[in-house]
Amino acid sequence: MKPSARSSPLPRRLAGLLACGLLGGPGARADDPLCRAPEPDPRLQELLQADPDDPRIDITSDHGELGRTGDATLTGNVRIRTGQRLLVADEAEVDATARSARLKGNVEYLDPTLHVRGRGGDFGEGSGTFEGAEFEIPDRAVRGAAESVRLRDQSILDLEGVRYTACPAGREDWLLSADRISINQKTRIGTGRGVRLEFMDVPILYAPWLTFPVGDQRKSGLLFPSIGNSNKNGAQVTVPYYWNLAPNYDLTLTSRYYFSKGLRLDPEFRYLTERSRGTLTAEYLYHDRDYDEARGVFDLEHVTHLQPLTRFLVDAAYATDTSYFEDFGVGFEGTSVTFLNQLAEARKDTQHWSFIGRVQNYQVLDQGLTDDEEPYSRLPQALVTGHWQDLGGGLRASLRAEAVSFQSDVRDDGARLDVEPAFGWRAETYGIHVEATAAWRATAYSLTEAAEGVDDSPTRSLPVLSAGTGFTLERPAGSKGQRLQTLEPRVMYLYVPYRDQEDLPVFDTGLPDFNLVQLFRTNRYVGADRVGDANQLNVGVTSRLLDASDGRQFLSATLGQSFYFEDPRVVLPDEPPRERATSDLIAEMDVTAFKNWNARFAYQWNPDESRTEYSDVRIQYRPASDRVINAAYRYRNDLVDQFDVSAAWPITRAWRGYGRWVYSLQEDKTLDRFIGLEYSSCCWALRLVTRRYLSSRTGDIDTSIGLQLELKGLSSVGNDTDAFLRDAIRGYSALPPEPRS
Repeated sequence: MKPSARSSPLPRRLAGLLACGLLGGPGARADDPLCRAPEPDPRLQELLQADPDDPRIDITSDHGELGRTGDATLTGNVRIRTGQRLLVADEAEVDATARSARLKGNVEYLDPTLHVRGRGGDFGEGSGTFEGAEFEIPDRAVRGAAESVRLRDQSILDLEGVRYTACPAGREDWLLSADRISINQKTRIGTGRGVRLEFMDVPILYAPWLTFPVGDQRKSGLLFPSIGNSNKNGAQVTVPYYWNLAPNYDLTLTSRYYFSKGLRLDPEFRYLTERSRGTLTAEYLYHDRDYDEARGVFDLEHVTHLQPLTRFLVDAAYATDTSYFEDFGVGFEGTSVTFLNQLAEARKDTQHWSFIGRVQNYQVLDQGLTDDEEPYSRLPQALVTGHWQDLGGGLRASLRAEAVSFQSDVRDDGARLDVEPAFGWRAETYGIHVEATAAWRATAYSLTEAAEGVDDSPTRSLPVLSAGTGFTLERPAGSKGQRLQTLEPRVMYLYVPYRDQEDLPVFDTGLPDFNLVQLFRTNRYVGADRVGDANQLNVGVTSRLLDASDGRQFLSATLGQSFYFEDPRVVLPDEPPRERATSDLIAEMDVTAFKNWNARFAYQWNPDESRTEYSDVRIQYRPASDRVINAAYRYRNDLVDQFDVSAAWPITRAWRGYGRWVYSLQEDKTLDRFIGLEYSSCCWALRLVTRRYLSSRTGDIDTSIGLQLELKGLSSVGNDTDAFLRDAIRGYSALPPEPRS
């Protein structure tokens, strides 16, 4: 049977909308004439200048008859104003005793928060009734029509048989209809009964009772549900509920039902007090049908400022099982969580001292880690640092001390005390500086389970001596001298005598990436279990191109390398010894010289092996906040070899596309790939994203679809899509969010 042309209004509207956007037609964006805000009513400016508490009544009309008691019958351009309220009508009968008026013909009511047009009605002190009325709330771009409109208590608007939208006239893409709606203009909360929500003429929601915000104020209530699907977890339905418990704390409880796994509750509690702030979040799956048990994750972030320079913080997360993030994380970054941090810390700062007390544990999620790779817990750790920058004559002093107890379920426990006092001197003149530092580092251990014949209280002490200099040269650059070029060489000699450290344990020490910061550190290791011996000269040179007028940087380029007078002998377990005359050569460059373009380049070259150890190239083109293209390449010898491209770009005035592709050349596979399309008008937006990503350490692939419908001026249906886009696309910036209901 041939379908009737009248049987599918939604496809026709969407087809017209698609053609309109893709072919470059009027797309109802902010620059569309339909979306432009109307010119402000000049009468409103006049009302805003009046005293809202002025009890006097000002009445004007073309003709009028005045009775003995003060009653009046007015015709032609009737204007009745009291305080900041204005009534306009064709005719009016004024009752002076009751301070009321019966209005006839075309009627208008205007105040700073409400504009009503009707076909007659009654108006009294602080109240009024209008028949067959249209209304607007100017500062929220909200409008509608009702069979009857009643204003009571000067701020509450009761509507009967109402149609309500934030879309401009002529484009009512979404429409809220209700038997009755009451809008409190003071609290900016609307309450509807018999509510029906239509989008593109298709009903998408019915509720016998519903509350919603008419402004930016937070409001307790049921948020709109969303629907999603992924290969791993199947279809799901999400229903959030928001509690505005108090001005300084709230709770959002999201009920998420997986058809393949069961019900999951996701509460988020936020709080802010005079001294504290924090967020407590959780995901709790009551009964996972695949595991036959409850599963979840809990996370607390808390900070309390006891005094201006005293604080206490907690940053702790816990998962019920090691596979949770692989099952419920999104993207290869979210599914490859190695461990969860569990930290509590107290800190006190004074003019010269800092005191830190800390307990820190790690929940290991990656079962592929060996025992030696699992991190130790610090139960507890105490750190004290002191700094005296100006002792006279360029002298300065510092003290750093740490005491920590390391505990582990799979490795030997122990405690460590590390102390390092230091004295330094620095002189500067005419862009040249010279400095020297002498420190003594002493470390002692107490090992609880040392093997037989092994010292359970090993110690190490040694001096750390360094001296260096640097200077800055400047010259004009550019045809008119509008640029300034600098040359900034720097050298540092470092001497640390060799101490045999093979018998010392390794609790928290590693070899960091070699870069410009690491080049001028006095210890090539991070952590106190190893102090690298050194007899070397560290050399670096930086050149910058600056704007001569304001100092803005256009380009920065740096080269650096260490020259060894003796081969370093201290190593970590499994670290090969170094028998070479120089370190790797490092190069870094940042470019912002070209409009809308920026680039960063980092490179590490091994001259002995004639190979690249590390490279990182990033290029971004961002001509506007909603237009960005990124390209990146990352390489680390034998570990990482991948490229990453992403973009977000308007296709037409109404359409925008975005996507990302992360590909591993080493593994010859895609790690993450998504593509999205967005249509945005002045009163609604629809975003669709499909994603395919590595979802487990064993190489499993998952595919998911995210859909977000935003009804501007009312609500957002789903809010996860935009959050992940901001994280995935560097420089991505969505349109300013509308109030959430």
